[in-house]
Amino acid sequence: MIGGADLLVDGLVGVGGRLGISPFVLTVALSGLELENLAAGIAANSKGLPGAAAGTVFGGVTFLALAVAGLGALIAPIQAALPRAFLLWTAAAPLPIVAVSLDGTISRLDGALLLAWFAVALVGVARSGRETLPAQPPRRPRRSGLRLVGGLAALTVGGDVLGDSLRRVVTGLGASATLLGNTAIAAGVEAEELARVAVPTKRGKPELALANLAGTIVHFVSFNAGVIALVKPLPLDHSTRALHMPVAATATFLLCALLGVGTRLGRVEGAALVTLYALYVGAAIALG
Repeated sequence: MIGGADLLVDGLVGVGGRLGISPFVLTVALSGLELENLAAGIAANSKGLPGAAAGTVFGGVTFLALAVAGLGALIAPIQAALPRAFLLWTAAAPLPIVAVSLDGTISRLDGALLLAWFAVALVGVARSGRETLPAQPPRRPRRSGLRLVGGLAALTVGGDVLGDSLRRVVTGLGASATLLGNTAIAAGVEAEELARVAVPTKRGKPELALANLAGTIVHFVSFNAGVIALVKPLPLDHSTRALHMPVAATATFLLCALLGVGTRLGRVEGAALVTLYALYVGAAIALG
């Protein structure tokens, strides 16, 4: 699934590069298009595992804001002065999904509203930082069409396999689908994000690392959740509403607050974020 998503994104980037779009804007718009995560959420919900499907959204956001940002800062401290508007848009991104989830279900209407919010939030995040890095010279895409088709095919097959495998694990081990979705699956599917944060930082472009985090969070809490709910309404169990959803929103706010107070995520801040993620996993296991 990850390989299929990489193929698809490569195809999209190849096309977008010809337009001379700012790398910051392109990163916000496309790096967050984690279609392997979306495919996992759709597959889990269609297999009758809504807790795991919701986990790909909320657990994924928590993993990004705490574990990925923290580990990335431990590997290479992130120094970047980003506009305050960028941080405000990012911090506000989870608020609509919290609002529509108060009744315990993300309905198809809620999904449509989240997709509308996605368009607004993504434009807000991208525009707020578009001057951070200049546009690159146009690039000629190589076999972009084949990458798009191959990526979609791999995601379709991989999503179905993952859904069936998750059902067998839940049935055979008696593990909570919600716990697996918010921890093991979220971390496993999004582990590649660490490279997408650490590598740009080490290459002197920390703005791209933060653009990747912000864009992915916006995609998860609005686009991914909206599409999952449109395919099939997504009921939210008690542990999702009591722990995983509020932690995801709080983790996003905390990350933005740290970046707003200073312009650096150093190793001390990174260690603190990783510790908070470990405490969250412990609470998730305790709650079941």
